[in-house]
Amino acid sequence: MKYILNADKPDGCIFCGKRDEECSEDNLIIMKGEHSFVIMNKFPYNSGHIMVTPYAHKGSFEELNADERIDLMNNLAFSEQKLKELMAPDGFNVGINLGRPAGAGVVGHLHFHIVPRWNGDTNFMTLFDDVRVVPEHIVKTCRSLRKIFSKK
Repeated sequence: MKYILNADKPDGCIFCGKRDEECSEDNLIIMKGEHSFVIMNKFPYNSGHIMVTPYAHKGSFEELNADERIDLMNNLAFSEQKLKELMAPDGFNVGINLGRPAGAGVVGHLHFHIVPRWNGDTNFMTLFDDVRVVPEHIVKTCRSLRKIFSKK
């Protein structure tokens, strides 16, 4: 609730703030590439909800140079592969919101959401009070993902 009420929100861009940090369970960074990195979503829609984002604070694809775009897409594909290996989902929601009107929670720093999905994974809790049930603690999921992501 503190985060929702802004008391716990960090100043500045959450992704830029993680750019120079090492991978760890404390900061939920799973893997770092040459131009982009993979991080757990601190408020997941489902187990295994991760994000792939460039290091550069850029809000659109057109702002990225070719190397940044290639690394971002390669890490997106690698993330899908590793989530399949670890969690065996039946599908994925993969998405990006560019700009506040499109639903971007972090405006100005593009990032992909990758959400593993399983047949029948919807739950009734969201009907009652915007609550989601995630069966595994985020740090445990992060630990498992970091382990499997390190196996290239």
